[in-house]
Amino acid sequence: MTGRSHMRLTPSTSGIQYAGWTPGPPAMHGLGQRMLPDRQIPVDDGVTLHADVYLPEREGRYPAVVSFAAYSTEYHTAGIPTGSNEIGSPPVFTDRGYAPVVVERRGMGRSTGEQVTFFDPQDIDDHAKVIEWAAEQPWCNGEVVLFGTSYYGMTQPAVAIRRPPALKAFFANEICTDLYRHLLYFGGVPGLYFMNIWMGANFTENNYDTRMSPDTRALISHLTNGPLHGVVEKVVHEQVDRMFRKFMSATPVEKVREIYAGWMFDAKTRDHDSVPDSPAGRLGEIEVPFVVVQNLSYFNLHQFGSYDLFENASTPEDSKWLILAPPAYDLPVYSWQEEALAFFDHVLRGTDNGYDGQAPVRYWIEGADRFGAADAFPPREAAPLRLHLGSGGEDSAIHRLSRDVTEAGSNTWVAVPIGVPVLGGLDDVAVQTLTFELTIETEMQLTGAITAHLSFGCNEIDSYVVARLSRVDGAGRRHQLSMGAIRPAARTIEAEHCTGAEVAIDSGIRTPLIPNEPVDLHFSLTPAPTRLLPGDTLRFDIGSRTDLLRSSPSEGWVHFDLPVPPYLSRNTVHFGGASWIEVDRI
Repeated sequence: MTGRSHMRLTPSTSGIQYAGWTPGPPAMHGLGQRMLPDRQIPVDDGVTLHADVYLPEREGRYPAVVSFAAYSTEYHTAGIPTGSNEIGSPPVFTDRGYAPVVVERRGMGRSTGEQVTFFDPQDIDDHAKVIEWAAEQPWCNGEVVLFGTSYYGMTQPAVAIRRPPALKAFFANEICTDLYRHLLYFGGVPGLYFMNIWMGANFTENNYDTRMSPDTRALISHLTNGPLHGVVEKVVHEQVDRMFRKFMSATPVEKVREIYAGWMFDAKTRDHDSVPDSPAGRLGEIEVPFVVVQNLSYFNLHQFGSYDLFENASTPEDSKWLILAPPAYDLPVYSWQEEALAFFDHVLRGTDNGYDGQAPVRYWIEGADRFGAADAFPPREAAPLRLHLGSGGEDSAIHRLSRDVTEAGSNTWVAVPIGVPVLGGLDDVAVQTLTFELTIETEMQLTGAITAHLSFGCNEIDSYVVARLSRVDGAGRRHQLSMGAIRPAARTIEAEHCTGAEVAIDSGIRTPLIPNEPVDLHFSLTPAPTRLLPGDTLRFDIGSRTDLLRSSPSEGWVHFDLPVPPYLSRNTVHFGGASWIEVDRI
């Protein structure tokens, strides 16, 4: 609670900042920065939450920008590329007349109280208290907005449902709205590898106990956010796989291990007592203006929540926006700060900066390297294009995608559990993936939902299906577009939770396969707007292991392995009009 001045943080706006536009002049700029470290925010049960507050150097009353998450924030404003540095750069906001408030949840870092399960209703209660506290501070004008990525984004719809009076808008980047379906059991199996990485990276004893002075953070930021930022970013991308392996071998604190055990081994349905309620199903209670951003590089993390929020929130049509961002994986996450500030200026200050003229949906088009615009997602003008799967001969051949129904037949692939050793040369006699291709003859753009419908058989009681869609350009280079997955024994569709972009699956309902008896699998791949040119090839791959089809975060794609398939088996896909993929064409 010292009143002394501190060294100034070095700001950063690395990464993409605007979704295909340039706004007019900001309402304020050049206001500088100062810091009020170690504020204690009283919540329930005598607990106080630790927060660092960042203010413009110019005295005044400003809107507060609250970022609330699960982590210790000691490293965040230093620009160190931890896996949770996703609050943006505070001096970027203070310079424009906003006051970031970066909060640690109860039981973490310098906050008091007992830690509860991640996303617990107690956290939402605390978040609402923080919003109320910030609005009442002498440096705040009574208005509060929210900003952040991942956990910092996922907490925003949950508290917006409560409608805190001071909350005027939020800007959420990369979110889930259904904790169970989108994160814990993506595609019907535990998100084991991601949980290992996330918990090992953020919740060790060292994460809880580390303390760093404001001046130390500022000094480090001069290096990480200064001329060396590009070097730091390059090293992170080159070493990210090694970093992930290190995180996976770490030991989190006991409470977090207990949460992990409950989620991974016990929470076989969403009704299990260790799984908190999610905002999905209650999004219609949200009325406040918002922007939600979905990074198109994500597969089994932060997928489908953005579309769910945009489609189902009750916010007026002219006060909500969806941005589908170019594929990228960066730490720290500094993207979208300028977009957020233009949005906040529009909502809070009525600035005539052009935000009210932005389309409700802006989406990055792979192959065109520009943003497109629409009034909804999928775009209302999009028409479904069905491409049937057909055999090309032997399993190892290149098979066919066809606009016409193909002849009856089938092909097979073998499913080998990840990490299980097999004889060398297995792929010469039993392939682990099948490939289907369509040569593009006329230019077209695909924008909207991507779904797969497979007539699937297996000689075991369960397996796993991973699907990937790619564009192969005229030079033979493959460009990653989209991925999807389903557990065949968990194939029941939750019609009430489906959106225009997602076929929602209730993986808590499991019906074992009857060996070699076909079943219908209907599931979503991630949206992937793309432009296809004559001579390009649209490629569809299916297999049973994520590591055979996914891309690496070091290449900008946030794909995590899944512990699949469960059995050694042979899987079959049947043709003759029984199996197809459907894409939206505009």
